[in-house]
Amino acid sequence: MQFNHFSVMLNECIDALNIKQNGIYVDCTLGGGGHSSEILNKINESGRLIAIDQDQYAIDYCKQKFSDNFNVTFVKDNFKNINFVLRELGINGVDGILMDLGVSSYQIDTDERGFSYMRNGELDMRMDKSQELTAKIIINEYDEQKLSYIFKIYGEEKYHKKISNRIVNQRKIKPIETTFELVKLIDEIIPRYEVKGHSSKKVFQALRIEVNEELDILENAIKDAVKNLNIGGRIAIITFHSLEDRIVKNIFNYLALDCICPKQFPICKCEKKKEIKIINKKPILPSSFEIEKNSRSSSAKLRVAEKIN
Repeated sequence: MQFNHFSVMLNECIDALNIKQNGIYVDCTLGGGGHSSEILNKINESGRLIAIDQDQYAIDYCKQKFSDNFNVTFVKDNFKNINFVLRELGINGVDGILMDLGVSSYQIDTDERGFSYMRNGELDMRMDKSQELTAKIIINEYDEQKLSYIFKIYGEEKYHKKISNRIVNQRKIKPIETTFELVKLIDEIIPRYEVKGHSSKKVFQALRIEVNEELDILENAIKDAVKNLNIGGRIAIITFHSLEDRIVKNIFNYLALDCICPKQFPICKCEKKKEIKIINKKPILPSSFEIEKNSRSSSAKLRVAEKIN
């Protein structure tokens, strides 16, 4: 197995984590291990890396890649369970947490994973191959209203109603099983003059989010991650579309508030404490050089916060 993967904003992420040599760090989305490799280079034998991924292929690949490193612990799980993972390992606090919310290049470029509208494969899109729900089940079993909803909300697709109606009518004749079958259907609906990029991009994004519950888990996962940071610890999160970035921005802003009482209250009654300070008010973006080298990084945004309470 070979992971061909460019780690997005690698140097920016490592700088953002402000790594201490003897610190404990969590890579919530191990992937091909690019970010983890740099973290391991920065810590000494007293430091520790917890590498989490729900994709068994990523775990197996990185176990081999980091076979000479004795201060890395691999955990096959979803980062939504970060509380459980750290408690099981007997860890009460960490010094840095990284979340790269993108799909790895390995997953996109592997036809049978079904993530890419540019490659023909079975409609799958599971980051965790052991789970039951796939994109093929969604396309062939969700009713028209539910399909329309996820295309609209998760994909921000203008033609969500027409696409969902066409899917439902088409599957009465024959199940829609492959990525190219779905792409062909979408191409026939969306006018070419309206397309910026690929016509199927938004629908595929919506399906991936639905299959992997990406947005549903994110808010609580960020809050739980911050709770597990030591004072002075950093959390760095890379997003790749506006829906994710909005959630990260809003949660950071909430955690950085001292009080959430209505303004007309003369004194604070909510007892909320400010938990973080936001390191970068505006997201860090990839350099033009990186975008030229890896076009998939063009939509990436990095937000960073530090635990203060």
